[in-house]
Amino acid sequence: MSGGRMSCPICKRPTEAAWTPFCSRRCADVDLGRWLTGGYAIPADDDADEDGAPSPGPGDNRPPRPS
Repeated sequence: MSGGRMSCPICKRPTEAAWTPFCSRRCADVDLGRWLTGGYAIPADDDADEDGAPSPGPGDNRPPRPS
């Protein structure tokens, strides 16, 4: 970032040490509310498991692969 001072990710004002990375409790609460309501959700691919393998189809009765 230029200028050496961070700006609040919510309102873009300079941050305050007590509320870093925010400028105030209000902006910290706005951010928390966004997390709690799913505003920052990470999109997921429903076609793959966590390891990237395709999910078994309806007729696939094979046991899962060992980790």
